[in-house]
Amino acid sequence: MTGTPAVAFTAAEITDAYAVFHEKVAVMAETGDWTGYADLFTPDAEYVEHAMGTFHGRDEIREWAVRTMTSYPGRVMPGFPISWQVVDAEQGRLVCEVLNPMPDPGDGTMLTEPNITIMTYAGDGLFSREEDVYNPLRFHAMALKWARIAAAHGKADEDVLVWLDKFGGGR
Repeated sequence: MTGTPAVAFTAAEITDAYAVFHEKVAVMAETGDWTGYADLFTPDAEYVEHAMGTFHGRDEIREWAVRTMTSYPGRVMPGFPISWQVVDAEQGRLVCEVLNPMPDPGDGTMLTEPNITIMTYAGDGLFSREEDVYNPLRFHAMALKWARIAAAHGKADEDVLVWLDKFGGGR
């Protein structure tokens, strides 16, 4: 169900469902356990990630979420605060700007990049579609800057150093 919902939902229901969704994501970010992420969606959900592809169904969404959020750079993002959101109840959608901050890499630098997230609500607290829109070059530049600073300050884990060697021209 990726189009207009068959049943209209109220803005309050969509807002409340996304608040619960966001609370669960916060726990996943804190614990590092992303296996339940796909369960926030309908079984036939679609996840559009412009830099990494489109994923269909819970199995593909789960595999992507676990792989992406348990390795650098997703692994080091401590949370995903929302700076604003709007609801289009007629279309069953919530659109928001999500910030993707990275922790201090060792010298006090604070880095974040935003993305626009478009969620389609399906009812019963589940979403049938998520689309994240952002500039992947800016995300790469942020991750590269963070990794270089962290490496210079002895704060980079092995996966950060491997990522830096692969994408950043070495240490």
